[in-house]
Amino acid sequence: MKIVIPGGSGQVGTMLERALTADGHEVVVLTRTPRGPRQVYWDGSTLGDGRRERRGPASATGEAGPVEAGPVEADWAAEIDGSDVVINLAGHSVSCRYTEANLAAMMNSRVDSARVVGAAIAAAERPPRVWLQMSTVTIYAHRFDAPNDELTGVIGGDEPGVPGYWEYSIRIARNWEAEQEKAATPHTRKVALRAAMVMSPDRGGIFDVLSGLVRCGLGGPVAGGRQYVSWIHEHDFVRAVRFLIEHEEITGAVNLAAPEPLPQREFMRELRSAWRMPFGLPATRVMAEIGAFALRSDTELLLKSRRVVPGRLLDAGFVFDYPRWSGAAPALSGKTTIVRPPTAAPSAPIAAAAPSRSTESPTSRSSGSRPAR
Repeated sequence: MKIVIPGGSGQVGTMLERALTADGHEVVVLTRTPRGPRQVYWDGSTLGDGRRERRGPASATGEAGPVEAGPVEADWAAEIDGSDVVINLAGHSVSCRYTEANLAAMMNSRVDSARVVGAAIAAAERPPRVWLQMSTVTIYAHRFDAPNDELTGVIGGDEPGVPGYWEYSIRIARNWEAEQEKAATPHTRKVALRAAMVMSPDRGGIFDVLSGLVRCGLGGPVAGGRQYVSWIHEHDFVRAVRFLIEHEEITGAVNLAAPEPLPQREFMRELRSAWRMPFGLPATRVMAEIGAFALRSDTELLLKSRRVVPGRLLDAGFVFDYPRWSGAAPALSGKTTIVRPPTAAPSAPIAAAAPSRSTESPTSRSSGSRPAR
């Protein structure tokens, strides 16, 4: 199959490109900074104006820069026409200070890219059969009392006692999903990926950052550590994407999160155990603010309680290989690898022919049953 990944040059996109290419698919990444033969320029907000040369920086006198080797800036919408799958990951990083300018960039980059991807699909003579659109578990309310699934979860925005700008993050998520919903793509199935933090050992990712804090002795509870952490292992994230491509009956919002979120203090305790670190200094809310400022990030990422479970995936028969953080953290730190039952088969790649249902038996994988409500 041909799979197009707008905004696919970041950590999650690189992970998907690696896995889907290994499955034998043709993967094209749309990016502002194309560097490889299967990367195509786009600006994330317009349909493009055809083929242009890729040039270096202009000279001091204002003359155009030299033509560079490598990919040219092409009509990216042509890549979508005739593709089988589009996975739109585009959006300004949330790992930044939540200034007015950065919040606007987060909103515009997500809404504009979803709008223009929808326009490209609508205009295609041979539209893709499925459009997976990135979203986020941040859309749910800050809460401790019960988990949020797709059916009964509480959409946030008016919780008492939280900073006012947290509402803007939820507005971003709602507008992001709404842009996909209103796109006129009758021949393309649409799925919104409400993804939790994707845990990967790759350099620069969230697991790498948290592990660095743990190894420095700073991996303790933050502001008491009651807030829930939702997460998903990269292996299960990729498997879930394959699953959603295959399962033609699934549309709408789907939570991509491990079935057992846990309080931040327990999350960090398991991470310390994985790295064999006997202690982790706790941090107050004020200390968290100082640390976030130093890292050019924001405390919402640390303090908001994201208690999210994957109701629709589990109901559809998906079984997680890493349902618990106590098993995922050692695997990510290189201390263990997944152990499958003797009768288990490896995860099958996506069928390259016509759409088909998955034929895997849910019992052929390790545990990951739906948690009690």
